[in-house]
Amino acid sequence: MSTETLKSEFFFWLHLFITVLAWVAPFLFSWQWSLPAYAAVMLQFAVFGRCLMNKEHQLAEEDHATFYSHLFEKMGFQPNRRRLKFYVRKVCYPVLAAVAILWQEALGMTPLLF
Repeated sequence: MSTETLKSEFFFWLHLFITVLAWVAPFLFSWQWSLPAYAAVMLQFAVFGRCLMNKEHQLAEEDHATFYSHLFEKMGFQPNRRRLKFYVRKVCYPVLAAVAILWQEALGMTPLLF
């Protein structure tokens, strides 16, 4: 395996770990930590118009491809890339932020880690 392939694989798995972490963050981390992280992701989309991690594992964002569409396609699904991109870039992270606040503040649940 070449060095470039190893680098690409490493960043793919790192990206997957970060993505999964974003989904479970409302239950693991205080919303005061989660909200800035979600805001940073949204800011990256707004400023650069793309996910900066995608480049590191050679995922081109042409034809509305995203990391999520890449994962679904690897599993054999053919999502509507345009809709999925809209959901990921505009809806997903604000919803996760709202879940964090509601879970912790409205329901009084404490995060599992900090």
